[in-house]
Amino acid sequence: MSTTSMLTPGEQKKPSALRSKLNFHTVLNRVFIILIVIIQVYPLLWLFITSLRTEHDFASGNAFGIPHSFTLENYSRAFQAGNLGQYIVNSLIVTFGADLLIVIMGMMAAYAIEVLGFKWSKIIRMVFLLGMIVPTQIALVPLFIDYSQINLLDTRLSMIIPLAGFSVPMSVFLFSSFYHYIPQENYEAASLDGAGPYRIFWEITMPLSLNTVVTVVLVNSIFIWNEFIFGNTFILTDGLKTIPLGLQNYIGAMGNTDWTATFAAVCVTITPLMLVFLILNKAMIQGIEGGASKG
Repeated sequence: MSTTSMLTPGEQKKPSALRSKLNFHTVLNRVFIILIVIIQVYPLLWLFITSLRTEHDFASGNAFGIPHSFTLENYSRAFQAGNLGQYIVNSLIVTFGADLLIVIMGMMAAYAIEVLGFKWSKIIRMVFLLGMIVPTQIALVPLFIDYSQINLLDTRLSMIIPLAGFSVPMSVFLFSSFYHYIPQENYEAASLDGAGPYRIFWEITMPLSLNTVVTVVLVNSIFIWNEFIFGNTFILTDGLKTIPLGLQNYIGAMGNTDWTATFAAVCVTITPLMLVFLILNKAMIQGIEGGASKG
């Protein structure tokens, strides 16, 4: 006689009830996931569709309705009238320069704190972590005064320096969390082979930090690419404006806004970040998981 046939009717119903409960939770989780995806994807889809609408269709019809006509003229107008190409170049320079400083300073500081070790290293690490809670707005006036005295006002460096400085604490935290759990045997073996601290850093620590580097770059690039406060305070020349500042130029006389060209410009500006994120998202997730599970 099988074990199933020996069970009472009540006991036989328990597995089926448990399966039903699990199925219900699975369906509920999938419904929530679908809702979250719709909430996240719909604004991007609406933005892209609206960027293809004609000015008359957007102005006369329902802004959230189904478009009746499409055109690519909005994109050409965004580049010609809005000087979008120059704004993209400026944003790329600022983002690349700030990311380079963030990665180099964050890696070297974390390496000195976690790998080399020195007196008061834990206190120095805590000071870096405290820097994560400092609001950027408190530095606007002092930096403006300093930049005006050393002729750094209205330059790309006036944005790169504070953007890198305020992002270094997070970079140090991520790198140090990862370095803390790299096996010490790797460093000891390299030291026995005659490698000094600089060689260990370049040949062991840096190659192992690739996923963390990708994480730091992507996380900071999103904020730097969309940064507005520092640029609006320190940049005065139209030719040095980044994308968030340049989008103000789409506002015409009496506050009239060329909405379709603005949406086209926004689509162009968010595309690079989306492509990079889609390509490198696995490395970013691995870098976050490495720091979180080990740190």
